[in-house]
Amino acid sequence: MNSVNSPCYSVAMDLGVCQLRNFSISFLSSLLSAESSHVQPDKSSSGASVVAIDNKIEQAMDLVKSHLMYAVREEVEVLKEQIKELLERNSQLEQENTLLKTLASPEQMAQFQAQVQTGSPPAAPTAASAGTPNTATLTQPASHSSGPSA
Repeated sequence: MNSVNSPCYSVAMDLGVCQLRNFSISFLSSLLSAESSHVQPDKSSSGASVVAIDNKIEQAMDLVKSHLMYAVREEVEVLKEQIKELLERNSQLEQENTLLKTLASPEQMAQFQAQVQTGSPPAAPTAASAGTPNTATLTQPASHSSGPSA
């Protein structure tokens, strides 16, 4: 597993930034090497060449900035959608939980509270409890409650 200090660690956004960084480095390198081939050792042209290189670097940095901003905006949209889906799922589960609490018998609630306090897993339903009307009541409304909310 890659560490956080590594230049590229595997999170979708970080991967995109790393790829963009690699692109930017190669882009800047190509700009600088193309520009340096035109640089003359002549003293008179060195000032103009430095200005030209500075302009190219500034353009490249602007390009990198715009690419990064685009990548960040895309990631923000993805995260907003995930938050929306998680909020909807949370709301659905809260409604389902409320319904199940309403339909559960006091004995079932007491048993559940005891399991929560001890941290033990829920007991498997026995053949006798599987046929009780309470269990049938619990399963039927749950399927009806999820239909209209979708």
